[in-house]
Amino acid sequence: MDNPRAPLFAGLAVAGVAILMVLLLVLPKMGQVSQAQVQLDQAQRDQQTLESRKSALEDAKAAAPQARKTIAEVHNRIPPTADEPGLILLLQNAAINAGIDLVSLSPGTPALDTTSGLSKIAVAVSASGTYFDVTDFMYQIETLPRAAIVTNLSLAPGQTSQTGMPLLTLTATVQTYTSDTSAGPGSEPGPTSGTG
Repeated sequence: MDNPRAPLFAGLAVAGVAILMVLLLVLPKMGQVSQAQVQLDQAQRDQQTLESRKSALEDAKAAAPQARKTIAEVHNRIPPTADEPGLILLLQNAAINAGIDLVSLSPGTPALDTTSGLSKIAVAVSASGTYFDVTDFMYQIETLPRAAIVTNLSLAPGQTSQTGMPLLTLTATVQTYTSDTSAGPGSEPGPTSGTG
């Protein structure tokens, strides 16, 4: 005789096997899928980061020739040595081009500026000339091939020129720079570590 509950037990057995299969097979696979999704999301974020870095590097590569040109210009305007004879020659040529009478040029001792990392050389300049000669001389200084700036300027009335033009007496301080942090009389560019 058949048990009327047999289909019920068979159904419960099938449901139990289905639950076991879900617990043993499906849930671990769902966990693996979830972990794979997290890894995929991380990989996509990493790819976006790498693509943005690649783009930045390509931009830097494209800008490299201009950067090299700028570095060369800065190197020319801020030389690696103090080169005081060259500096004096530049200032003398500027005075000649401006038509000003140069009385004296006195370069000071280079001094390291810790904020810029450059050595500054202050040059005291005394000269005389007409107003237009003085303004032309200031322009010549500001447009030298070497970086220079007039940090102090005083003018005083001077004698009258042979042509009858009034002359001005100029006293100025011209600031120039070198990238040699050990700049000074007889120094060579390079490390500034002390000897002992």
